[in-house]
Amino acid sequence: MVIGLLLLPLCYNYIMLERILGFIRKPTSRDVIINTVGNYLNVVFTVFFVVLLVRVLNPSKYGEFGVLLGIAYVLANILDFGTTASIYSYLPEMIEKKHKNLYVFLKTIFVYQTVFSLIIIAGLFISFPYLDKVFFKTGAPKYELYLTTFSVLFFVWQNYITNAMNAAKEFFKINLWTNLSNVIKTVVIVALIPFHLVTVGSIIFIFGLLGPAIFFAILFYDKKHVFVHILKASVVKSEFRFAYTLTFFIGSQFLNLSQRIDLFLLSYFMSRSNDVGYYVLAQKIILTIITAISSITQVLSPNFAQIKKKAEIRQQFKHGLLYLSIPAVLFLVLYLTPSWVFTLVFTKNYDKTTAISHALSLPFIIFVAINLPVLFLLYTVKKPAYVLYAYMAIFVIIAAGCYYLIPKYGRFEDVYAMTAAFIVSLLILSGATWKEYKNYKE
Repeated sequence: MVIGLLLLPLCYNYIMLERILGFIRKPTSRDVIINTVGNYLNVVFTVFFVVLLVRVLNPSKYGEFGVLLGIAYVLANILDFGTTASIYSYLPEMIEKKHKNLYVFLKTIFVYQTVFSLIIIAGLFISFPYLDKVFFKTGAPKYELYLTTFSVLFFVWQNYITNAMNAAKEFFKINLWTNLSNVIKTVVIVALIPFHLVTVGSIIFIFGLLGPAIFFAILFYDKKHVFVHILKASVVKSEFRFAYTLTFFIGSQFLNLSQRIDLFLLSYFMSRSNDVGYYVLAQKIILTIITAISSITQVLSPNFAQIKKKAEIRQQFKHGLLYLSIPAVLFLVLYLTPSWVFTLVFTKNYDKTTAISHALSLPFIIFVAINLPVLFLLYTVKKPAYVLYAYMAIFVIIAAGCYYLIPKYGRFEDVYAMTAAFIVSLLILSGATWKEYKNYKE
């Protein structure tokens, strides 16, 4: 009896260990772990770059750099043109069934996306100095604006390749290549410091042109045979799936803009203020944690695309809740992080970043929850209109709230607009999810 009681905790621990190991052995869990570890290695490099740059650039210059790079990232996401949804919805099945239009599909998306992107980038090249003068107000010299413009196309191509390889479940390779590129960027930046060559312009060149170019070189070396097949393939307009792609494209752009509009309006109302630099750093921390959300949804997307029954919906939602609890906890940890940690990492020059980061972290816990119904409505139901309405609500509420609150109350009050926006969006998506869920059979 006594021996049995002593062995009971050991048996319990053994059973729990087996369950945990069994869960980890699942293909989805393995891919999530690989992609999350890879993305967080990328995050480590991102944090290192931030820590390094705040010691080289003053808050005003760091704010200038943050706004310019933010513009490049936002525009690159805009020029996705909704192709991410098409790639994740259709490419996994094409690969599995070795569909004859596989390379036609890949080439068609690449060609259309590149042509449309070049048109927009040409317009930005011409108008950027004027836009910066009247709206962004960074005061950056023209060569920095043009470097930012050229970097957009490189980001577009890198995003396309990343999405295609994730849909093909080549998570290890894509993360390996990304972090090899980060290593080389780190070496270059560190090498420039003794010569006092780390400027806003040189950093944009390293991040926006050199980094992606290294990534492309590694890709070409490993995937030469794929390039040959794509070059031989034809371009078929129908493979672009304009209706589905365009709807998601519009919706995703509302979301992308909503994640930056607070910074852009802060830059507009408080130009050349150190507050912009503090906010850029706080937003960088938030966006770094959002990377975890992306790494998880990238893995879950193909699974949601294969759902046919209610039982499968419930199963995928359970998995999604488990995995997405990771970034939710990270936002909570950020909120609880004491100010001395921020001072230790970012120096006293950025002491005001602490309060901004704490204020922003809680609304984004709600944002984490939004991603589950989005996966279901976008890849299972394949009705991106619901997502469009939800993302429109986020943008309108944040933009209107920031436009009213920032000039009147300052940089903190925009948090209320974000909270309201995420709650409204979650209600819209939850209602649509329940409506569509009822149409499925057990």
